[in-house]
Order: sequence, then structure tokens, then C-alpha cells
Amino acid sequence: MSNNQTAAADNNKSQINPPVFFGAAALIFAFVLFGAVAPDIASSVFGEVQKWIVATFGWFYLLAVAVFLIFSIGLALSSYGQIKLGPEQADPDYSYLSWFAMLFSAGMGIGLLFFGVAEPIMHFTNPPVGEGHTAESAREAMATSFFHWGLHAWAIYAVVGLSLAYFGFRHGLPLTIRSALYPLIGERIYGPVGHVVDVFAVLGTMFGVATSLGLGVLQVNAGLNYLFEIPESTLVQVGLIAVITLCATVSVVAGLNAGIKRLSELNLILAVALLLFVLVAGPTLFLLQALVQNTGLYLSEVVSKTFNLYAYEPSGWIGGCTLFYWGWLIAWSPFVGMFIARVSRGRTIREFVFGVLFVPVGFTFMWMTFFGGTAIHMELGELPGVISEAVAANVPTAIFTLFEQLPWSTLASGIATILVVTFFVTSSDSGSLVIDIITSGGHTDPPVWQRIFWAVTEGVVAAVLLLAGGLTALQTAAIAGALPFAVVMLVICYGLIKGLRMEGVKRLAQGMPSVPVTGGSKVQWQQRLKKLISYPKKGDITRFLATTVQPALEEMAEEIRNSGLEVEVVHEDGSVELTVLQGEEQDFLYGVHTVSHLLPTFAFPEFDTKVDERKRYYRAEVYLMEGSQHYDVYGYTREQVIGDVLAQYEKHMHFLHLAR
Repeated sequence: MSNNQTAAADNNKSQINPPVFFGAAALIFAFVLFGAVAPDIASSVFGEVQKWIVATFGWFYLLAVAVFLIFSIGLALSSYGQIKLGPEQADPDYSYLSWFAMLFSAGMGIGLLFFGVAEPIMHFTNPPVGEGHTAESAREAMATSFFHWGLHAWAIYAVVGLSLAYFGFRHGLPLTIRSALYPLIGERIYGPVGHVVDVFAVLGTMFGVATSLGLGVLQVNAGLNYLFEIPESTLVQVGLIAVITLCATVSVVAGLNAGIKRLSELNLILAVALLLFVLVAGPTLFLLQALVQNTGLYLSEVVSKTFNLYAYEPSGWIGGCTLFYWGWLIAWSPFVGMFIARVSRGRTIREFVFGVLFVPVGFTFMWMTFFGGTAIHMELGELPGVISEAVAANVPTAIFTLFEQLPWSTLASGIATILVVTFFVTSSDSGSLVIDIITSGGHTDPPVWQRIFWAVTEGVVAAVLLLAGGLTALQTAAIAGALPFAVVMLVICYGLIKGLRMEGVKRLAQGMPSVPVTGGSKVQWQQRLKKLISYPKKGDITRFLATTVQPALEEMAEEIRNSGLEVEVVHEDGSVELTVLQGEEQDFLYGVHTVSHLLPTFAFPEFDTKVDERKRYYRAEVYLMEGSQHYDVYGYTREQVIGDVLAQYEKHMHFLHLAR
């Protein structure tokens, strides 16, 4: 770790990064003040800004999102796909079920409930090209809905999440957006450039989450109106934001595992229950047929839709639909990307990309088909105009109008309302955690008061956006907030490729692990045999570290200092590490760690939950910057340890030579 990185780590103890925290807070509150003091002017300005961005930068949004998708899939299929997001020996922090639940809740929850019925119907009645209310417009409506909620959407999240997880967990950099630029600007990520990038990330996250909270509260209000005849009004919606933000604050205080994880699992259970209800209560056979056909149509048209700006049929459709989605998702990407990075430690790049892209997309396609397909089936059948008129009158009520046509409608509407609330709470809680991590300089467990501050701020921003222009203001905030960050994301892609290439060069330079025959003295065959058939205890390894490894590393450190280089040896409980600082280049780390293993007789710990020390043995494993090298130096002499350090240092210097 370099001096700047060490200083940054020390600064994390203060758990606030003043330039980012106060800079982002000032810009956000200036925006809020503008919307609160002059809502009419703000609404007019928002509308003009949206028109200008769509007209000027629409092509850029579409092209950038296409790059993100190609980039993600290309990385997963490449040789880099086997690289772990963390040390080589790291295991995933969460099970597949918990991981997928958190991906789904953070990434799409509120949006699917808000648009699951409304979007297919909007495209069905008013397609970008051609006549509405036909079988052809129905097919096109589902293909377009799939496009907006398919692979492109999750590729946006994957780019940010993958980069953050790689640099944060594999290279020990702060878990903030600036770390993705390390291969490009090095230690300058800790200066003004890094601060600006993180401020953009905070702004994008804040307005992206506020957009989702605004959409969510519209639907909660619609659900309460349907169930309890509570009026739909801005005043009620602001009150709901206050109440649900309070619930999110409680979840914030509970923490990641107790709060977000459990809520996410509840969200997934309720969503699956609602999905199965619509499948069974709706036109089941039609929906299953439509799912297969819709998926095929999506795959056949995905390339043409990716680059279609309707340049020859100009209309406002592209800005109100596709560009709104891309802007919304890019604005959300710092939040969702950092959150899925936070819960994806220990996954491989291939596992991460395929998990993030295909599992949520599969669920999303079922959701869109079952909800949107049921609504279109009604429109083409015996209930023409029922759902489409509800959508035209008030988008948030669409899902409740659909339930009215099905049995057990009150129960289904109640579950849907609860689900929106839990998604709302999860989004606010997750967003607060992410913004707090960014504004605290990458500290993964910042103080609760800061998360409470950002949770309340998200609620205030969502309320002001609603007061300042409703859905138009929310759309504009998403699209405008995403524009600068889309440029940052393209730079992130380049930085990740460069970082992965450097790792590939290093692996080439290192070649095979060190052979335990080093120094001026060879390991005798009797010594090697004794090591192979023995099972040392923890005390044996501890004494070996203290009497052999530490003196060897101290001796080598003294010699390196005499050459004018900065070097340090750190002896902690269970490990000894030597670090040679290489200035702007990657530092060299050689450590020997005490690693516990089960004796062969007890190789299946799941069948023996109370494993004691008698069933364990220990190894003195070599660790480099990338993690364990999976070989044991216990039994080496001091000269042999020095020889092994020299062998690894020689490989490191060869890597630096190849990388220059």
C-alpha cells in the first residue's frame, strides 16, 4: 500500500470526506431550494432541459449503453472471467438466494411494479411507429418493454459494480467510484479529480433514487386510494414520503444484514407470490406462450433496437421512453453498482456478469409478460379500453385496475401496496448506505448518523421533485443527472480493461508459484518429507513466524533500506508482512499468514458443526498483493525464506518492467 493509500485508509477513520460530503450536499440542497422556492419556474426549466438533452445527446446515450452491454458480456467470456472479485481464497459473502434477492430489490423493484402493466399498454395504444390496438402493436409493445428492462439495463449496473468490486476487493482501494480510475491517473484519485467523480456519483445516486421514490409513492398512494379511498394528492404523497423515509431510517439503523438483506428476501417472496397469482388467475396458457414468443422476438430485434433513434420518424417518443430509461438507469448505476459490488465479494467476474445480467432479466421477462401480457389479453379480448383508459388517466393505478378484473383483487392489491412500500424502504436504505460510503471516502461501515442524514435527504429531494413538476421533474432529474456520469462510465470501462490487462501481465511474469528450494541451501528430502506428513499446531506456526519469518523479513528490509527504498515489516497476530513501496508503481507485498485447515478425517465441516482445535492443523502460507499463493513455507530456514522473498520480488520487478 502506498503512502497516499495508507493516508486514505487513516482518513477513513474520520469517516467523512469533506470535499465530497459538503460539495455534494451543497449542490443537492441548492437544487432542492430552487424547486421549493420557485416550483413553476423549476418545472419549466426541467422541461426545457429534458428537451435539450434528448435532442442533443440522445445518440450518445444509446451508443454508450450499447458499449456497456458488449463490454460486460465480452469480459465474462474472456480469459479474465475466472478472476475473483477479492483475494483468490475468498468465498462469497452471501448465498445465491440472498444475492439474487438483493440484486432484484436494489435494481428493479419499484420500477417493475410501476411500469409492469403501464408500459406494455402505453406501447400497445401508442406505438412509436404504426397503428395501436392491434396484434402487431401488442407484439411490438412486449418487445419494446423487454428491451427497456432487459440486458441493457443490467449491463449499466454491471459495469459500475464490476469495476468497484474488482478494485475495491482485489486491490484494496476505497469502495468509491474514483477507484475505477486508478489505472489511468494513479494516486491522483485521492485529489480533486477523484472528488469531482465521487460528487457526480452522489448526485446521480441521489436523483436516481429520488426518481424511484417519487414513482413508488405515487403507486402507494394509488394503492391506498383503491383499498381505503385515501385521496390521491401531492399533500398525501409528501406525507407518505415522510412516513416511508422514517421506516427506511429504521432499516438503516438495523444495518446491511439485519435490514436490507431481510427486506430484500421479503421483497422476493412477495414478488414471486404476486407473479404466480397473476399467472394462475390470468390467461395461463396464453401467458406461457407469450413468454416464449416475447423472448424470441426480443433476441431477434435486440441489435436493431439498441441503435434505433427513430431518426427517420422523429417524435417525442424516444425521449419519453428509451432515453428516460437509460438516463434513469445510468443515474442509478453508482447506487446499484456499488451496492451489488458490496454484496458480490468472492464471486468471479464471469459469475458476477452472468448472475447480474441473466438471473434478474429472466425474472423481469416473466413479470412483464404476466402483468403486461394479461393487460393486453384483456384489451384484445372482452375488456377493450379498461386498462388503457386507466393508464391514460393515472399510470400508478394501472396495476390495481388489472387486479379488479381478477379474483381476490383486494388481497392482490394489498400485497402489491406492501411490496411497493418494502421496495421503497429497501431503495432508500440501500441508497443511503451507498451515498454514505462514497462521502466517507470508501469506508464500508460508516456511522449511522450519516446514513440517517442521507436517508432523510433522499426523502426531501423526492418530495421537492414532486412539488416542482411531478413525473416530468423526476424524468428530467434522472436524464440530466446521468449525462456527466455516462462519460465517467465509459472511462471506467477503459480503466477496468487496463487494470485487468495489468493483472494478466503480472500473472505472466509470475508464472508458476515459488519452488520451495531457495537461498543458498537446498531443502533436504528428509525435511521435505517431514513437512508433507506432519500436521503442525497453531503454536508451531506462531513460533515459526516469530523465530524465523520475522527475523528473515527484518534482515531483508534492512538491506533494502540501505538501497534507498522505503520498506516496512508489520507483525500482527497470525501474520508477518513485508511491503516495499514502489512510488507510483504497484507496491510489492510478501506476507506469511497462519491459515487453519481441517485434518483430512474431518474434511466435511457441514457434518461436524463443533470443530475443535484437535481436528485442525495450520500452514504458514505465502500471501502476495493478490492473496494467498497456496503454498506453505513452514520448516524453511531463515535463508530459505529470504530466498523465497527474493524469487517473488524478482517476479514482481519483471511484472513492473513488462507493464511500463
